[in-house]
Amino acid sequence: MQRDLTLRRRLRSIRQNEYLTLYLFLLPAVVLVVIFCYIPIGGLVIAFQDFNIFQGIGGSTFVGLANFRKAFSDPYFLRALKNTLIINSYKLLYWIPLPLILALMINEIGFMPLRKTVQTVLYMPHFLSWVIVGGIFTSLLTVNGGVVNKLLTSLGMKPIRFLTDGNWFREVLVWSAMWKEAGWGTIVYLAAITAVDPMLYEAALIDGASKWRRIWNITIPALASTIVIVLMLSLGNLLGNSFEQILVMYNSTVYDTADVIGTYTYRIGIGQMQYSYSSAIGMFNSVVGFALVVTTNALCRRFLDRSIW
Repeated sequence: MQRDLTLRRRLRSIRQNEYLTLYLFLLPAVVLVVIFCYIPIGGLVIAFQDFNIFQGIGGSTFVGLANFRKAFSDPYFLRALKNTLIINSYKLLYWIPLPLILALMINEIGFMPLRKTVQTVLYMPHFLSWVIVGGIFTSLLTVNGGVVNKLLTSLGMKPIRFLTDGNWFREVLVWSAMWKEAGWGTIVYLAAITAVDPMLYEAALIDGASKWRRIWNITIPALASTIVIVLMLSLGNLLGNSFEQILVMYNSTVYDTADVIGTYTYRIGIGQMQYSYSSAIGMFNSVVGFALVVTTNALCRRFLDRSIW
């Protein structure tokens, strides 16, 4: 009798819990994350095996760190690692300030119809797949018939092989990524700007602060935490955020400067069926990303007094 009474009280307290509904809404997402993100982690064991698809994980030979040693002695992997760091660091150099600048400019547009139009135009490329974006830039930049090279030729200049010259191809990768995603990145900063107390701007205006002063001394400091979060999330993907774009746009003539870890792993894992080797590279990729996030968080907490945790 006493046990039933205790159980009823517990159930009643759960029903009265104001967060119960929110937990129920969260449950499907948690289940999906567990199924598709945590359970597959067990498959990383094949990075330490000479995996055979017919023998399975249980029957494959354990080889320890042999696959990792193979990766760091493989010149093609080292080339892919170098290209990944160069391309993604170049992207990161623009990805941090560009959406911030766009958000500040959009926030200063007072005419709301124009503001909404600019936002829509900037956001739209995000919803295009890389197949479409790759086709657009290929049509624009190809040597034979590309709009850009036609314009250069009409000005008396030589056509540029944007898609077959390795150095130019990196530029194409960076700027096509910015064209596609920079507008979408402004959403985070615009949301943070709306949280700034309007009274701060009013007080600064009364004190005679110019628009530039209000942006520099009020808006940007208020966005510091958001900038830190964006930086850490971007660093977490430093070795793995170019796969789809490069797979669509690159070709064998630019392998030396454009082949990245993602495309290299795809070729050897899917094309050559070296599952253990490709898993070892993928695991290395994830560990480095995790280490970068943790290190950046610690540095931001120490020097900027801001962090995620």
